[in-house]
Amino acid sequence: MRTSFPKEKLRVALLENIHPAAEEAFARDGFSVTCFPKGATGEELAAIADGATVLGIRSKSHVDPSTFGKLPRLLAVGCFCIGTNQVDLRRACAAGVPVFNSPFSNTRSVAELTVAEVVALMRRLIVKSEQMHRGVWDKSAEGAREVRGKVLGIVGYGHIGSQVSVLAEAMGMRVVYYDIVPRLPIGNARAARSLAELLSQADVVTLHVPATARTKGMIGAPEIGAMRTGVLLINNARGTIVDLPALAVGLRSGRLGGAAIDVFPDEPAENSEGFQSELRGVANVILTPHVGGSTAEAQEAIAHDVSGKLLRFINNGSTTGAVNVPEVELPEQGAGGAGGVGGVDQAVEPGDATPDTGVPRRHRILHFHRNVPGVLSKMHSIIADLGANIAAEYLQTNQDVGYVVLDVDPSDGEAILQRLRAIPETISVRMLW
Repeated sequence: MRTSFPKEKLRVALLENIHPAAEEAFARDGFSVTCFPKGATGEELAAIADGATVLGIRSKSHVDPSTFGKLPRLLAVGCFCIGTNQVDLRRACAAGVPVFNSPFSNTRSVAELTVAEVVALMRRLIVKSEQMHRGVWDKSAEGAREVRGKVLGIVGYGHIGSQVSVLAEAMGMRVVYYDIVPRLPIGNARAARSLAELLSQADVVTLHVPATARTKGMIGAPEIGAMRTGVLLINNARGTIVDLPALAVGLRSGRLGGAAIDVFPDEPAENSEGFQSELRGVANVILTPHVGGSTAEAQEAIAHDVSGKLLRFINNGSTTGAVNVPEVELPEQGAGGAGGVGGVDQAVEPGDATPDTGVPRRHRILHFHRNVPGVLSKMHSIIADLGANIAAEYLQTNQDVGYVVLDVDPSDGEAILQRLRAIPETISVRMLW
């Protein structure tokens, strides 16, 4: 009797020094895990991930459209970070490959860094530190200010922006925020009616918006000109939001009093590469190498979050948290639970049973298909023709694909798979037990 595909033969490839908690989670669940310290793209990535069922990356690896054709066994991609721009999400969807990320696990780390930078810039700590390193003792209060009573303008009042708001108010700052989505204020924060209104009032402006066509270059020369003289600007969000040449001009002219920048339009792919920027050497500017969420706590939380989502999809079929395919939240399989996992197009023979009860397991069919009319009826007809009973059914669709999950009473699993593969609209199909 053949059982479901052995987990130890399902390979997980983790790149870019993902926190060990992810490797431990997959290994503990019985998967074979291979870790690689660097990022990769193109042919190199395809070679590293050859035969992989799960691919885990961070921000330096790029999964382009051609990669999916070179990795036929790939079931899911995990982005162990916030962003997913490094993956061609449309092509992944067309291939029936869910992409998961961790949009909130480093929220506190970014918020804490932002507030620390507010204090550092207000007190000109970087300038003082540089002077001391050069042997200059300048015990002067010139340019140093308290944060209490100052106005913090938060652009983007989502998870990170609202956390910054809470921390800033705790230090006595007055908070005004602007978001294109109506959001309830926390504490005494007040919503601005426009970005221009916020810029005209703030002593410090901090950005917490995603990289979109709308936010690209949203802070340029006109916006800097609309700010009050001496304003501080912080960008710990995305490198495309701020026009850096315009920012450099504003800083050198004295229009702005300082800045803290953690993200850049073009960032080195490796630590060994040099860093170039118009902001190098400008006084009272904090430059950090995209480390806003790089704390031990955040990286461990991300590892647990993304590996958990990937394991639920592989073992259970749930796509909750996927950014590119329909989200389906599934219960554990009935009649014995979900003790095993089917790999790519793997099936089981009739009669397989739950080891502890001897009760035959239900098959769970996971089917991605092109979202056109009639697919579900074709699946129902196939299963009915084979004499199987559908015990439960779950379906969600987006513009391009449908994801249907069927719990089917024990039957000839291989026959079901073969017939479902033959449906012209099928993208991928696998079976759990």
